[in-house]
Amino acid sequence: MMPTIWIDADSCPTLVRNHCVKMAGKLDLKIVFVANKHIKSTEKSDFKMVICSDEKDAADDYIFANVQKYDLVITRDILFAERLVEKGICAINDRGTVFTKDNIKELVSQRNYDLQLAQIGLVKHYNEGYDKKKFALFANSFDKSIFRLIRESKLN
Repeated sequence: MMPTIWIDADSCPTLVRNHCVKMAGKLDLKIVFVANKHIKSTEKSDFKMVICSDEKDAADDYIFANVQKYDLVITRDILFAERLVEKGICAINDRGTVFTKDNIKELVSQRNYDLQLAQIGLVKHYNEGYDKKKFALFANSFDKSIFRLIRESKLN
């Protein structure tokens, strides 16, 4: 069975969404956007849009319940990525980080530490923005991951 690309789409940058749709079209893969609102894509391609409730983690829970071995999940949510890694699912963020058993605990610890600093006012939580360099890192990680998953799915 060929991989499905799952996108935790609420905060996913347009460049990332469009790259995923384009690659899914080229590789004839299913792609599913999951969010609490409709997400548009400028690429002309077929993709499934699943709109979840506004409940906390509703999109994450939908993806988690439906994702299968050899699928690829794009998410910024480190705690969700941790659940996916524990389930043996390949997950990457929009900056090219591939979440693995080797790095997820450290990333969760860093996230929790940063959150604590922000809560006591020592660090302002800010959005760095998304540029071509970050996109290039993502595209490289995405392409390597999806081709590896396709290869592995064909072997099993």
